[in-house]
Amino acid sequence: MNTASRRTGGRKRCRLRFLRATLLIGALACAAQAVAAFETELPAGVKSVLELRKLPRDSLSVYVEDVASGKPVLRFNEDVSRNPASTLKLLTTLAALDILGPAYTWTTTIYALGDVVGDSLHGDLLIKGQGDPFLVTERVWQMLRRLRQSGIHEIRGDLLIDDSYFDVQEEDPAVFDRQPLRAYNVSPNALLMNFKVVRYWFEPDHDANAVRVWVDPPLANLGFDNRLSLTAGPCRGYQRGISITANEAIDKMTFSGRFPKRCRRYAMDRTALGHNEFVFGLFTSLWRESGGTFDGKFRNVAAPADLEPLLTFDSLPLSEVIAKVNKHSNNVMARQLLYTLSATELGVPGTEDGGRKVIIDWLTGIGIEASSLRFDNGAGLSRDARLSARALGAILRYAWDQPYMPEFVASLAISGSDGTLRHRFDDAKLNGRGHLKSGSIDDVASLAGYFQARSGRRFAIVVLQNHRGVHRGPGTEVQHAVLRWLSDL
Repeated sequence: MNTASRRTGGRKRCRLRFLRATLLIGALACAAQAVAAFETELPAGVKSVLELRKLPRDSLSVYVEDVASGKPVLRFNEDVSRNPASTLKLLTTLAALDILGPAYTWTTTIYALGDVVGDSLHGDLLIKGQGDPFLVTERVWQMLRRLRQSGIHEIRGDLLIDDSYFDVQEEDPAVFDRQPLRAYNVSPNALLMNFKVVRYWFEPDHDANAVRVWVDPPLANLGFDNRLSLTAGPCRGYQRGISITANEAIDKMTFSGRFPKRCRRYAMDRTALGHNEFVFGLFTSLWRESGGTFDGKFRNVAAPADLEPLLTFDSLPLSEVIAKVNKHSNNVMARQLLYTLSATELGVPGTEDGGRKVIIDWLTGIGIEASSLRFDNGAGLSRDARLSARALGAILRYAWDQPYMPEFVASLAISGSDGTLRHRFDDAKLNGRGHLKSGSIDDVASLAGYFQARSGRRFAIVVLQNHRGVHRGPGTEVQHAVLRWLSDL
């Protein structure tokens, strides 16, 4: 090769090395920009909502992870500890699923304290609860039907109630929001029946110019005073104009106000009685309704350990219970799980403190940093609960890798389809693509779960926002903006 050819070849090799170096520098710069974007930049649509609603960026935390690769896609203020509201139920239900197993069941046991002669029990009937979170009216009816099938028609003693499986400290149901009759403020109990809630139905009686009121389930020891009157006008307004007040014993309700004539029917769910009084009232009503005879009273006792049960009644499996907790954001059911974890792992009676210890120890055992966690009651109905978006994202990631992942994901509300998200996400980009848990209390809006983009990629997503008034709609707009951005990835 001559000198000219060597010079030409050398220049070509230099240009090639220069080009490669330039491309490498450009690639590194792009990678650095991408990393920075993942860690610090919000999507344009999210920033637009924040600016429009005058929400500070530091009020928001977002963590998004590709579940296939385990790599973060978007991180923003992910280590800030915030109030997660009801998204905290994801932690409680996942811990219960992992520790107890999806097939775990609770047992309610019935004992006959006396001789059964013919179809009569000559003695007391004892019911012992072990924390069933979903012992609703229909299932209580099934349990009593089995009792009738055992041959008992008449009970000639009292109803004895054993709720000692949990040790629940006395609570003031008005503390959280001064709404002591609201169903979400019910405290746990080892023999929780129908969430200690009744549904009042209101219907206009045009012929009598009055309002008919009835209650479901009927409770033998609950009364009400109907002072409602009818008024002209459309069926609208807060509680349709109905005011409800309770006496000190919460065994008599007074309804007052003016109910619109154009309402066909209206329902209102409220708590009533104490836990044991509720059990007694529901038992008495359902037993008599089934044709049985019972005229006794009730007492709270602790069952002797050596008693032979007349029958045992198993709950729904845990996999079905957590679906009712998460899809419908049931606070007292979530709290029942916390007490159950304490009773099963640390011994009876179950306590709230014990349940928190079990879950914190579990987090440590699976390698999830829990320093940002302030757990409180396990339901998220708290002004003091705290969790970071990164920690909640790690919890979602852990769940995705477990063999019971399908049961956990199926427990979450489907965007635009069921549960608490049934009337959200009418956007075609979002409807049906997410299995998510929402959360909302005053000044808190949160969303967490799993979302599938139109490309088929699946993501774990956490959006936590704490700011004045964010629960009134702006927080939902921010969440939708995050999901719309995610749907295009």
